[in-house]
Amino acid sequence: MKEQKHEIHVPFWLAIAPIIVMVAVMAVTIIKFEGSPHVPLIIGTVTAALIGWRLGYKWNDMEEGAYKGIRLALPAILIIIMVGLTIGAWIGGGIVATMIYYGLKIITPSLFLVSISVICAIVTLAIGSSWSTMGTIGVAGMGIGISMGIPAPMVAGAIISGSYFGDKMSPLSDTTNLAAGITGTDLFEHIKHMFYTTIPGMAIALIVYFFLGRQFTAGSVDTGKINGVLDVLQDSFVISPWLLLVPLAVIVLVAKKVPALPALAIGIFLGWLCHVFIQGGSVSDAVNTLQGGFSIETGNQLVDDLFNRGGIDSMMYTVSLTIVAMTFGGVMEQTGMLKSIVDQILKLAKSAGSLIATTIASAFVTNVTASEQYISILLPGRMYVKAYRNKKLHSKNLSRALEDGGTVTSPFVPWNTCGVFILSTLAVHPFAYAPYAVMNYAVPLIAILMAFLGLKVEYLSEEEIQEIEKKEAEQTQTA
Repeated sequence: MKEQKHEIHVPFWLAIAPIIVMVAVMAVTIIKFEGSPHVPLIIGTVTAALIGWRLGYKWNDMEEGAYKGIRLALPAILIIIMVGLTIGAWIGGGIVATMIYYGLKIITPSLFLVSISVICAIVTLAIGSSWSTMGTIGVAGMGIGISMGIPAPMVAGAIISGSYFGDKMSPLSDTTNLAAGITGTDLFEHIKHMFYTTIPGMAIALIVYFFLGRQFTAGSVDTGKINGVLDVLQDSFVISPWLLLVPLAVIVLVAKKVPALPALAIGIFLGWLCHVFIQGGSVSDAVNTLQGGFSIETGNQLVDDLFNRGGIDSMMYTVSLTIVAMTFGGVMEQTGMLKSIVDQILKLAKSAGSLIATTIASAFVTNVTASEQYISILLPGRMYVKAYRNKKLHSKNLSRALEDGGTVTSPFVPWNTCGVFILSTLAVHPFAYAPYAVMNYAVPLIAILMAFLGLKVEYLSEEEIQEIEKKEAEQTQTA
């Protein structure tokens, strides 16, 4: 029965039905009821299973497809858990506080837009969450920028560009780990491959902000909020540039090609030591922080919101969403529905460049239709993995395309969870800040241009192809 899925032809209209049902239910769930995407994905999975049953597939086949999808996500799930541990250890060890402290120091009135974008990038690189940065530093930045007479959409655009740059490039980011894990790409290989599209995109954004900001240099800045944060950080943590050696150690390990899991494990251990021996926390508190996250009450709402996070528990939402989404994708793949959809799309994608461009477009369309950033990575990631393999393209091309089309475009959709969050946090409508979120639209445009020009499109070597085929053969025998 394992070969059955290759014998049953699934019409395109029937193959796309589970996605339509899932998208419709998700739109109602997220937009109207402000719920999570888990239940819509489960309903989509049930729909796919019912269609598969009507087509003649046995339950055991579809169940095996679901398990296979989950197994593919296990490396990403392990990394996500390690990220939760890292965030807890680094916040408790004062490492994140030190990075934010020195980041806030670079604000200058004459370069506010550039400064706030860079600060948001630094903070998000440190904590791996664009939402946390926008909800804390971003809120403060909006108040300061508006007090200078800078239009709110312009300030919001600079905050969003910096936050999503950091989110995209941080090894602590859940979307970064999802894109790498779902495609079977080494985390740090994925991040390095994103340099070619993301760094130019951010550079363009900073140049634009430099010229936009010149007209506001005469404004006066109310730095009370920033100074308040700096004072609270100094009172609550031991701030020292020596603590920056911890993230530097992880960077060095990555440069030495140490795999992601042991590199992060060393970073977690060093952060835990800093928590106990530098910040003066008890061993019990340091251990509990790894599980439940860091907890602090400073009286400063911005600081409390930013630092009360981390730990394994904080990652369970992402882990559960990954499992549910991969169950949906697994059933769709096992029943041949995913293949039917991809076959129709790939009729338009003949070359490597057009395939990458199609992936980017698909991720954006998923953001629009599914209203959820994670799904824009998970669904296209499963759809195109075989197409990339058939063209002998390295998986890091796919993982980069998913982020270039999915992660950074989510703020442009007012009904997407990211657009809704930003509207409620920064009080600026997505259509208003969209022209100023320069990095977020520059990156996909650069990625598409590079794809068609064949720049930094990496192919698999014969040795890598043989290694992949060997692993697949071993997995088939195990299954």
